[in-house]
Amino acid sequence: MAVIEIYSKGYCPYCTRAKALLAQKSVAYQEFEIDKNPELRPEMIARSNGSTTVPQIFINDKHIGGCDDLFDLNDAGKLDAMLSA
Repeated sequence: MAVIEIYSKGYCPYCTRAKALLAQKSVAYQEFEIDKNPELRPEMIARSNGSTTVPQIFINDKHIGGCDDLFDLNDAGKLDAMLSA
């Protein structure tokens, strides 16, 4: 099973949408809420090669991007293979 990490903020509709897709896929993920833990923000920016928006999503330590990127992978039929790896 893949290791999924998502950096998010509680009031972010894109974060909610991305987490809903992952829940629909019945996969567990580790969430890092940077609004509650601001010390994690520099880590998120470094891991995502400078991206400052949320969500930032990682699957097996590979940077996927944000919500739109996650949905693009799903629409292309590539997400399920990544999640089962």
